[in-house]
Amino acid sequence: MTLRNSSSVTEFIFVGLSEQSKLQLPLFFLFLGIYVFTVVGNLGLITLIGLNSGLHTPMYFFLFNLSFIDLCYSCVFTPKMLNDFVSENIISYMRCMTQLFFCFFVNSECYVLVSMAYDRYVAISNPLLYMVTMSPQVCSLLMFGSYVAGFAGAMAHTERMLRLTFCNSNIIDHYLCEVLPLLQLSCTSTRVNELVFFIVVGVVITTSSISIFNSYALILSSILRIPSVEGRSKAFSTCGSHITAVALFFGSGAFTYFTTSFPGSVDQGKYASVFYTNVVPMLNPLIYSLRNKDVKLALGKTLKRVLF
Repeated sequence: MTLRNSSSVTEFIFVGLSEQSKLQLPLFFLFLGIYVFTVVGNLGLITLIGLNSGLHTPMYFFLFNLSFIDLCYSCVFTPKMLNDFVSENIISYMRCMTQLFFCFFVNSECYVLVSMAYDRYVAISNPLLYMVTMSPQVCSLLMFGSYVAGFAGAMAHTERMLRLTFCNSNIIDHYLCEVLPLLQLSCTSTRVNELVFFIVVGVVITTSSISIFNSYALILSSILRIPSVEGRSKAFSTCGSHITAVALFFGSGAFTYFTTSFPGSVDQGKYASVFYTNVVPMLNPLIYSLRNKDVKLALGKTLKRVLF
């Protein structure tokens, strides 16, 4: 069955982060800086991993995909957001549906973080069999599953949204096309859409959180069995970056999910969305490179080859 737009609404208007005109220019430069930093950081990390054979390991394969996802959805949302600060906040119906699709591709990042937690568990609990357990086939399968899960979630929400009719207000109280703000504008029943939203997002957050928690519980158990203090310290240091990234991503995502579950909480969800669509993609390259000796060494070698 072919889906079509039966709505009389052909475009939507974003309220944006703030309706105060004096804040538009400062916000434009703030988010422009975040966007530039995000693109340079993630593209740089992707290039660095691709060019250096010393980083062709399971851990950096997952990090490569994490940076790729961060770069992609940042490039989908932020340019339109920047344009809206300095011009009319208008988006066409089909472009809004496209943005909605990529919005839920963020689900893939949840599963990439789960794969990274499993990778750290294998590396610490069974280092001698690490390269056998985390073979290229296993790593590719984990990433394939992450992208398929993200695609499936995106399709479920977009397909349900295309079935709705929008015939009254076209003003979205947000800076991007997300499910719940759009559902408030529908003049047909949204019960099924709301059910799909809370089931899919709830399952993603719950299964990912439990999987990561279990991985780190097993990691902690393995670390405590290491006899030397130096060995325990080294094991803890290999997990620090990932724990920070997980806390930032799932913290903002869970806050958005739970705050938007209650009436009158749109603003809180909108500001939380800024965190996981703009701030987290900017911070991830810093989190995984500042204290990472392998990345610093690879960066030094790459700069020497380029400059000398």
